Amino acid sequence: MYFTDQGIEELAERRGEEEVSLSWLAERLRDFVDLNPEFEVPVDRLAKWLARLDEDD
Repeated sequence: MYFTDQGIEELAERRGEEEVSLSWLAERLRDFVDLNPEFEVPVDRLAKWLARLDEDD
């Protein structure tokens, strides 16, 4: 397991049964970046990756 997987595993364990909308997730990402502006670029990359998952390469 990579170090970064620890947070993903915790998320899955604590909130894995919940259903959320993508609008809710987008708001939480905005809140996170407002509190942690140094993560703006990686959060933006993640959001773009999620938004484009169904595009053909």
